[in-house]
Amino acid sequence: MMAKFLISVLKALVAVIILNVIGSFVSARFDLTEDNRFTLSKPAIEAAKKFDSPVVIDILLDGTIPPEFSKLKIETIQLLKSFASKNKNIKYNLVNPLEDETQTQETIANLQRIGLTPANVTVEENGKVSQELVFPWAMVNYKNQTVKVALLKNKLGSSTEERVNNSVQQLEYAFADAFTKLNITEKKRVAVIKGNGELDDIFLADYLTTIQEYYDIGAITLDSVIKNPQRVLEQLKGFDLAIIAKPTEAFSDGEKYVMDQFIVNGGKSIWLMDQVAMEVDSIFKGGGSAMAIPRDLNLNDFFFKYGVRINPVLVNDLYFTQIVLATGEGNDSQYNPVPWYYNPMVFSRNNHPINTNIEAVRYQFANAMDVLENDYQKTVLLRSSPLSKTEGTPKQIGLNILDAPPNKETYNNGNQALAVLIEGKFASMFKNRVKPIQLENTLEEGEANKMIVISDGDVIKNQLRNGRPLELGYDKWTNSSYGNKEFLINCINYLLDDTGLINIRNKKVSIPLLDVEKIVEQKAKWQLVNIGVPVLLTLVLGIFFGAYRKRKYAS
Repeated sequence: MMAKFLISVLKALVAVIILNVIGSFVSARFDLTEDNRFTLSKPAIEAAKKFDSPVVIDILLDGTIPPEFSKLKIETIQLLKSFASKNKNIKYNLVNPLEDETQTQETIANLQRIGLTPANVTVEENGKVSQELVFPWAMVNYKNQTVKVALLKNKLGSSTEERVNNSVQQLEYAFADAFTKLNITEKKRVAVIKGNGELDDIFLADYLTTIQEYYDIGAITLDSVIKNPQRVLEQLKGFDLAIIAKPTEAFSDGEKYVMDQFIVNGGKSIWLMDQVAMEVDSIFKGGGSAMAIPRDLNLNDFFFKYGVRINPVLVNDLYFTQIVLATGEGNDSQYNPVPWYYNPMVFSRNNHPINTNIEAVRYQFANAMDVLENDYQKTVLLRSSPLSKTEGTPKQIGLNILDAPPNKETYNNGNQALAVLIEGKFASMFKNRVKPIQLENTLEEGEANKMIVISDGDVIKNQLRNGRPLELGYDKWTNSSYGNKEFLINCINYLLDDTGLINIRNKKVSIPLLDVEKIVEQKAKWQLVNIGVPVLLTLVLGIFFGAYRKRKYAS
């Protein structure tokens, strides 16, 4: 009897050892989650596999952190484990940047100096409210390069659960994007178009500096078209994408034809257009009012060909951003934020990789666009709110509109298109027409291509402080930040991304979180269940076995 028992135990041990040996050679994992949270997308795997030497990722979320950040930390670690399973060179460390309490202030200043801004978190525990600083960042180190990864995404008006979910949904893209930056060996080229009164470089500085991590940037001046159009076109063909940022002077037909041939030959483009001449500064300089005037850029037929029409009207929106007005003089001056209905605050509908999980975008004197029926595929990326309306120009606009509340009944033609993606097999707008200038090797029909039209040039414009550019999307007057930068980065990455990396942004992950109110209400109950039930079961079993033994041996 004993021999059979020992043989069975021995067989079981041998079986366990064999399974472990096999397991050390075979790696398999099954993702049974509904949202495929633990399954990396193909572009992300390809980005991770490119490392041929160690890449070390420092996660700055160690130490005592609020519960919601613990979830973010766990999901980050889990994701990096998934990446590590695809490439053994990927390692990670948990770092508590505030571990040395004697150096806290100096450490915070040093981290902020390199762009790692902390999150000030309100923590409520046992009815007590406190503030804690957390650095939700990761640093990806490879060879002599380091790329920062923001782990936390803020969103105006979002709850804690939405904030964490949004952040987790973007983790895979954020790290895959960082891996891609570290492995770029040959950058694509981006042309900033000049010559038609576009924004000066200093107002594009933050955006151009940011995209330099991905692309080489150069300037092309269309002024030269009048002298040597062929040379300008050849120069332009050396770029993969053109940015046209808020032109204020009309394009000549020759300039249009050069841009047309760039596009028909496969060049991508982002057009940021103001069809109405109007600035807040003009109102201030005009003593409180100024005239909004339609601007003729001679591009109506160009955009019409591709299926959009930018109307010379202004969008007035009850979802607005604020401007700041000064009252008083000298030391008695006061600066008060006031609603400004001509600066729409545009919330994304999260219906495309470009606009998924971005912060609200700030527009300033935006124009409404018509989306026309033709063979091109159009996707409206951003719209005004349902509570918006359009106003024709010319029109006198003054600060006196702030004296009375808006009549909500007049805001009845909202959802105006403000940014449109156009995709398709592009044809020349000069097809079957007399050409304005002579160019060599022209095309009437091109291959599949994409362009984005945005009906406000200020979307790409960063503010200045003491002559130095501030971060795009940051408003120094109200100390508010908007999603302009991320939106435009997504635009250019989508247009130039051949790997489909940006499509990872569509991935949705649902993280169940604990209800804080229920935790407070039911804390005693679940403590009693967790502690009392095991003790009670032990007592019951003890009594049962005591009675059993007593009965057995009594007989």
